[in-house]
Amino acid sequence: MSSQSRNDDQKAAPGAAAPGDDELAPATSGAPEPAKDPVRSTFDRGVVACARVAAWLVAISMAISVFEVIMRYGFNSPTSWVHETTVMLVAVTFALGGPAALASNRHIRVRVLYDSAGPRLRLWLDRFNDLVTFGFCLAMSYAAYTMFWESSHNPLGEWSLERSGTAWNPPFPALIKGIIMVALMIMCIQAFIHLIQSLRGKPAPVAADTEGTA
Repeated sequence: MSSQSRNDDQKAAPGAAAPGDDELAPATSGAPEPAKDPVRSTFDRGVVACARVAAWLVAISMAISVFEVIMRYGFNSPTSWVHETTVMLVAVTFALGGPAALASNRHIRVRVLYDSAGPRLRLWLDRFNDLVTFGFCLAMSYAAYTMFWESSHNPLGEWSLERSGTAWNPPFPALIKGIIMVALMIMCIQAFIHLIQSLRGKPAPVAADTEGTA
């Protein structure tokens, strides 16, 4: 063999792994790859868009809280509406957080079994999870509806919103219960769509920042 042939043999081919690269390569765990877009449906995309707008309610509640502090301690003129409005805005934000988390597949869950399962078992786990989620949201939607009905009607069945009973006396208790009912109904629709998708063999995407969380 000529020296030129030996030199050619020593040159690594383009794209070929150098000796020892296999030892340095990280081992794959078999967990599902994070999806670039964890949103599962067009309806979920609409929910995420609305949630981004609703997130500004937190900034509004902070702004009026600062206003209350200034008025109370700077001008000795406290308001009667800031505290209840802040509580209402934050409650609405928390209620709408459920559909937002379900839409982007970022809800908290234990993934030990799911990550160790194969693709076929993961699909069946998705189906089971979507079925249980749909049943739970359906039952909670009914409970929220009865709760809102009682807070929005008097014993005679006439429309009468439940109020806070303070000096300002806004109808925020009834409104918050109505938002909870709407949020659960949205989650019920989402869970039904997800169930149909999993039954058709479409696996649930994995959000990148929830990979391997417990």
